[in-house]
Amino acid sequence: MLKIGNIVLYKDRPALIRECADKYTIEYATGTQKVREKDICLLHEGPLSSLSALLPSAQKDEERDVLNASLNEAWELLQDENRPSFSLAEIAELAFGGFVPEKSWRIYDALAKHPHFLLVPPNPPEQPRFSLRSSEEAQKLLVKQDEKKREKEERAAFIERLKKRQLLLPQDGVFMGEVEALALGKTDKSKIMQEAGMSASPEKAHKLLLDCGIWTIYRNPHPSRWGLSTQSATERLRCPQESERTKVDHIAYAIDSEWSTDPDDAIAFDGTYVWVHIADPADTVLPDSAIDKAARERGATLYIPEGASRMLAEESLSDYALGLPENGEGATGDAYSRALSFRIKLNDDGAIEETAVLKTKVRVHRLTYAQADAQSSGNLAALFKIADKNIERRKAAGAVFIQMPEVHISLEYPANAATGESAGKADSEPDVKLHGEPAVRIEPIMRCRSAELVREFMLLAGEAAARFAFKNAIPFPFVCQEKPEIPRSLSEGLAGQYRLRRCMKSRTISTSPLAHAGLGLGMYSQVTSPLRRYSDLAAHEQLHAFLDGRPLLSKDSLLERISEGDAAASAAVKAERKSNLHWTLVYLLQHKDSRFEAVIVDTKENQAVVIIPALAQEALIPLVPGKTLNDTVYVQATGINIPELTAAYIPVKDA
Repeated sequence: MLKIGNIVLYKDRPALIRECADKYTIEYATGTQKVREKDICLLHEGPLSSLSALLPSAQKDEERDVLNASLNEAWELLQDENRPSFSLAEIAELAFGGFVPEKSWRIYDALAKHPHFLLVPPNPPEQPRFSLRSSEEAQKLLVKQDEKKREKEERAAFIERLKKRQLLLPQDGVFMGEVEALALGKTDKSKIMQEAGMSASPEKAHKLLLDCGIWTIYRNPHPSRWGLSTQSATERLRCPQESERTKVDHIAYAIDSEWSTDPDDAIAFDGTYVWVHIADPADTVLPDSAIDKAARERGATLYIPEGASRMLAEESLSDYALGLPENGEGATGDAYSRALSFRIKLNDDGAIEETAVLKTKVRVHRLTYAQADAQSSGNLAALFKIADKNIERRKAAGAVFIQMPEVHISLEYPANAATGESAGKADSEPDVKLHGEPAVRIEPIMRCRSAELVREFMLLAGEAAARFAFKNAIPFPFVCQEKPEIPRSLSEGLAGQYRLRRCMKSRTISTSPLAHAGLGLGMYSQVTSPLRRYSDLAAHEQLHAFLDGRPLLSKDSLLERISEGDAAASAAVKAERKSNLHWTLVYLLQHKDSRFEAVIVDTKENQAVVIIPALAQEALIPLVPGKTLNDTVYVQATGINIPELTAAYIPVKDA
């Protein structure tokens, strides 16, 4: 029976019993608590009145050495005893010639850490018991303890070097794994940074890695922070089926930027019908198949300056992208491609009168925007006329047209010193040691009539798909947008475009065909990018099911899938923006003396919001006297902070 004044062990901490009732009230170093008998073990009967007598302020090394030496002797004497275990009191009597209350905790603590003794699982409220380790076991434990001690000392020395940002590389690099994990968003804490007295965040971890030379400015952590893979999907789609495809005779034009590698749409006009041909991966991708689930998890293809991380396997492009030679043989160098095609008949006003959805095989000719512009009054004249008419139709319906500066960011590595060959564009995680430091290129995206041409045909396809689905009662992902509240007085130029963009409402996805006010369309769906956007792929899956007479996904099931894919796609968009900003800041560091033309688009007291067209960046600068909206000023970047993704811009004189 335990009594007041007994010294007990509670959760491996010493305590004194102060009260005895249904439960025992114990006192330990940080307070008091009521506990049950089965929760405590007796260290010494005492009595002891003061806990402080049990817990000296510090145990000196000399005292610790004396305790361990005496316990070594006790272990030697106990070797001849043929017993499985010994009580704490027995060992203390043998080692020290007595067992006094004041030393009970220090003796217990020394025994629990001693290599020759092993604590037997407690049997409350009985006194702790210990068994004996063999010499071999003790030696292994001592070696292990020495290793831990050495590791502790090495870690302590590393922490001191870390505080000074003076690491010994590469050996100190092994300690920085958790800091890298924090910088990459794979964990939300760092014990090392805590030990070094540093606040921990992905941004601060990033800065620390830069300061210590573990990372260079060329390491982009943002895709990882958003949980995105920088490698393309690996499971290749089955080859598309050849049966039940309508072969069309016209040539369709796949028009895109010169750096595009995954053409997924082509357009044509045969004199009667407008045709929009779309890549057809849904021909073999079924809802809830392994490829469908993997695509849904990605949401969209990730496009960053390092390269593309594709929603569908790279190898699938040869089978499904439009206009690639691998897709088939065609006349005059044009490739036959398999497509899901929207055949659209327009009335005299340019509105959609009739829509058919067909599985086709079509000849596709690829053009860049510049090449297409050159044919605006030639082979493509009829297409441009249709696009212009659609623009006017949408304008009349209240469509909003916004043009803001855009740029294309790419990375180029220096030529290989051994071969003289350029390393070309970066991979997803550039190895600077292997390739050298990449040069960042930022090129403005020029306004091309053909880009507007493609946009209008894609909008026609989206509207046609929405109308076809609604007419045939197909559960479908309709894209909607509320009407913006546009001020009556709106500035001209870039300032007006900036204000207009800020007025726009967010788009939503619905299974009901609501209007898309920003586009000036009564109903609309995104269907033109199934190779790189999951919502488009899901829409194609529904169309294929309808055409094949297979069961359709319900509205709820479809919306659940679309929502999941959109969440992942949203992460991809954010990672792309952060990545582009990261490389823009690297570009600024590579061109520290550069000055950029900026346009004032808004003013706030003594500050001006500017757009820098050459960088497609928005910045806040001190208001330049005499300057107002749409006026041009020149700015220079300063205070570039890559971990925080920030840079300050200051007005400067014209270069």
